[in-house]
Amino acid sequence: MFFARTLSKALENVSKTFPVVLITGPRQVGKTTLFEKSKENNRTYISLDDPQLRALAKNDPNLFLQTYKTPLLIDEIQYAPELFPYIKMAVDREKKKGMFWLTGSQQFHLMKNISESLAGRVAILELQGLSQAEKRRMPQVAPFLPKFNTTKKFRRMDVTQVYEVILRGSYPALFATPSTDKNIFYASYLKTYIERDIRTLVNISDEHTFLKFMRVTAARTGQMINYSDMARDVDVSHNTIKAWLSILETSGLIYLLQPFHNNVASRAIKTPKLYFLDTGLCCYLSGWDNAATLSNGAMSGAMLETYVISEILKSYWHNGLQASTYYYRDKDKKEIDLLIDRNGELYPIEVKRTASPKEGDIKNFDVLNNLKVNVGTGGIVCLYPNPTPLTQNINIIPVGYI
Repeated sequence: MFFARTLSKALENVSKTFPVVLITGPRQVGKTTLFEKSKENNRTYISLDDPQLRALAKNDPNLFLQTYKTPLLIDEIQYAPELFPYIKMAVDREKKKGMFWLTGSQQFHLMKNISESLAGRVAILELQGLSQAEKRRMPQVAPFLPKFNTTKKFRRMDVTQVYEVILRGSYPALFATPSTDKNIFYASYLKTYIERDIRTLVNISDEHTFLKFMRVTAARTGQMINYSDMARDVDVSHNTIKAWLSILETSGLIYLLQPFHNNVASRAIKTPKLYFLDTGLCCYLSGWDNAATLSNGAMSGAMLETYVISEILKSYWHNGLQASTYYYRDKDKKEIDLLIDRNGELYPIEVKRTASPKEGDIKNFDVLNNLKVNVGTGGIVCLYPNPTPLTQNINIIPVGYI
């Protein structure tokens, strides 16, 4: 079962503008499928998961590109960075648009090699798991802002339905075949991820310790990072935690939401918050296996916040845009869950596990008035069933509306 993706429109546009298009993102989010559903009949598909093709690409990249003609789709390009200089030469020689489509699941090495070899020649798009809109067969959605669109269709979800969605996650395989056991899927996913991705990024002698680290990280989704506490719980060094968090970020599994600060916000905290980008994987790692238990458990608020943040990020990334997002917290412990910087305005958003939002829930929005910034419409994303104004400038946004 194929789900149309929001990113397909951006892919179509950049392919007409750039000679090289790269889609990054975690394993199994549908990067190759997106390309395959969009590709022309004459585009050759090559996967560097194939050991023989990988060896040819690494050992004789010139022969590889002579053998496989453009337009060319190369899957898992990170396995053969030796190709990048030769792709550059081919692009500069032929000067055609859409010559190479590339996928990769390790952003750090890809970005490093691309910045050295293909600067100005490549469009970089980011794909995550299925968004709410994509699951509902409504992929053409605008980047999220806490405003109302009277023509927008959305699904009303009660608290049980919301946490069922959170628990299952967003990997396409779980929706293409709904009978797939999610626990088996996530167990296999982690095994593949550690064996095939982690080992190429860092020398990990003890897989069990890294898996423990992932579980400790999942239990802290929605929290400010405390490296020392994590190091103590995993029993590794402070620097190891930093390095391993960088790997999860590189792999597209977590997002580090940076704090907002400017010259006026001198009292702002400067520690990033950590969010898993797939709540199903996060739930599996932290041991939640039942929507009702999760909904009433200690992590219910953090999981809801994680889900909302990840969906908002997808609404930008899947439209081919970077998301200028922050959170605010100061030394007086006044916090705003999310700030979206769009066209010179900051849009404040609070995420609440409540069906009865009140003006008191957005009292911290007032701190923005002292920061010399332009403030746009604000919102509370919560379990209320319908989009409704709370005040003149603050809207109540149902989770299903994102």
